[in-house]
Amino acid sequence: MSDIIRLLPDNVANQIAAGEVIQRPASAVKELLENAIDAQATQIKLFLKDAGRTLVQVVDNGTGMSPTDARLAFERHATSKIRTADDLFSLHTKGFRGEALASIAAIAQVELITSEEGQEIGTAITIEGNKIIDQYPIVTNK
Repeated sequence: MSDIIRLLPDNVANQIAAGEVIQRPASAVKELLENAIDAQATQIKLFLKDAGRTLVQVVDNGTGMSPTDARLAFERHATSKIRTADDLFSLHTKGFRGEALASIAAIAQVELITSEEGQEIGTAITIEGNKIIDQYPIVTNK
């Protein structure tokens, strides 16, 4: 009998894993709103087009991210919440696993615009299929 088990290509494996976290547009909305809350946002705006099938946009006044953190946020298992296994028992945030943004980026085209608190120049990132297509500085409203 010949061997039949094969490793999946990364893009296929990422889409399967993403389906465990992001099952429908409402799942993406939930994760993005929780990210805004965890970033201490006091104002959050949600824009949807076609019930979230063609656009889900969250605009908030949270703490924002550095250019490096903005890039890392889309990597699987990348999180600011956990450093050791013990941290799992003392979490007080909505998100923590470092899966949501990576899962969204695996199945959607993503544009992130962020800036650190008090900074006028931020970072814009475009991601498709978990691959960073572009990253550049951008003027923001903070």
